[in-house]
Amino acid sequence: MQKKHIAVLGSTGSIGVQTLDVIRMNPNLLTAEVLTAHNNAALLIAQAIEFLPNVVVITNEDKYHQVKKALSEYPVKVYAGYPALAQITDMETVDLVVTAVVGSVGLEPTLAAIEAGKPVAIANKETLVVAGKLITESARRKGVNLYPIDSEHSAIAQCIAGEHQNKIKKILLTASGGPFRGFSYQQLQAVTPEQALNHPTWNMGAKISIDSASMMNKGLEVIEAHWLFNVAPENIQVVLHPQSIIHSMVEFFDGSVKAQLGDPDMRVPIQYALTYPARIAANFTNFNIFDHSPLTFEIPDTKNFRNLALAFEALHKGGNSPCILNAANEVAVDAFLNRKIPFTGIPELIEFCLENVSFIDNPSFTALLETDKETRIVATKKIR
Repeated sequence: MQKKHIAVLGSTGSIGVQTLDVIRMNPNLLTAEVLTAHNNAALLIAQAIEFLPNVVVITNEDKYHQVKKALSEYPVKVYAGYPALAQITDMETVDLVVTAVVGSVGLEPTLAAIEAGKPVAIANKETLVVAGKLITESARRKGVNLYPIDSEHSAIAQCIAGEHQNKIKKILLTASGGPFRGFSYQQLQAVTPEQALNHPTWNMGAKISIDSASMMNKGLEVIEAHWLFNVAPENIQVVLHPQSIIHSMVEFFDGSVKAQLGDPDMRVPIQYALTYPARIAANFTNFNIFDHSPLTFEIPDTKNFRNLALAFEALHKGGNSPCILNAANEVAVDAFLNRKIPFTGIPELIEFCLENVSFIDNPSFTALLETDKETRIVATKKIR
């Protein structure tokens, strides 16, 4: 395997930190060429000093001078602002772009990387949710590979490897159920941000943890799976699997079902994406199936966990509906974390926005940006 130079967009977040862990353990195969962060200047500086990338970007321009001064004695170029995210993906020295930024801010640099002919390892699920059609059409046109980093989509990709001639009958997308699996609506009304941030099996960032607790994370992954694997919404089924050992399954038309199993460690799918098609040794996991028996499965509760049903509805409606869903959810999660709305207010706000934001059947990139902006305005006014 030839050494790959990696651009890690969002290197200070949960996925970014674990991506650097994989790079750290494979210095002969992987190197960090670009690191970016929004607000965590201190960690970005520490990462830059350790990995000595060619470029770092701090998108919060107020922190540019702090980063620039701290790295002045090192051979590292420092840039600031969101436009720089898209610009650095065009660097000739970058072999693979990892989009690990949180939220719809990942859309523009992902499109820029694809247009530059760079393969993309996608951890930013909002990109495919907001603009799945644009992203996948662009990737096909440019002949660019998209490598999913989500454990579920990585599992699906591994299950269909070598099956290009065989059509998928159904995707079985597994979900842990989060910390509130089995809760009644009344119990969910009393949920606090601290409780929602305490995921039983995965160590994730704040926004993803809340999405997992509300089942929106799985709803977004359903939309992702539709675009990544060209499977109709009715052929995607969510299965609760509390142990998080089977990361997803694929059913074929002969009745066979393939599953990918492994420890709930995000470094496994990250390494698979960074080193594909090679499978290299991983010294951070030693999976033993007997440590995880029994494995159980349940049907999700879409009545009390309304977000999952809303995601399916947005996907079926199409157009800019998934964009509305995503933007409303980002506002709702922030409002919940700041105790402005209850946990059950998250799906209520999303449903309100789906009903009140202008619908566009076949949106352009500009129209999606406008939809995102309009949705945030509508959602914020509703909270007030």
